[in-house]
Amino acid sequence: MTETQLDRFINYAKTLKGSDIYYRESWGCYYFSLLGKSFGMLKPEYLTLKGDPEENNALRDMYSDVIPGYYSNKVHWNSIVLPTDQLSHEEIEKMILKSYTLVYANLSKKNKMVIDAL
Repeated sequence: MTETQLDRFINYAKTLKGSDIYYRESWGCYYFSLLGKSFGMLKPEYLTLKGDPEENNALRDMYSDVIPGYYSNKVHWNSIVLPTDQLSHEEIEKMILKSYTLVYANLSKKNKMVIDAL
């Protein structure tokens, strides 16, 4: 995966309201966070994202580059092996948004108000 592709996914995640994207030295990856709750982890070899369990299974069946979440809950998280020619950048960005949305949905009403006010 080229640095440009890494940058693209990082920059997209940064556009999501309230997101905090930073390099987490102890994990050796870029960490995608919403008020301290993870919605993604990115390394040159893979991108791990939260998803709906049924959709996660369907994606794994459709794409060999989508595998159970690397170092994460295998039901709620998928990893995309990078680089991939099976998924477009746009499809991956939709998956990043889905992960963000799932984390946002589980925030308290108070925390949602904080994000919505940004």
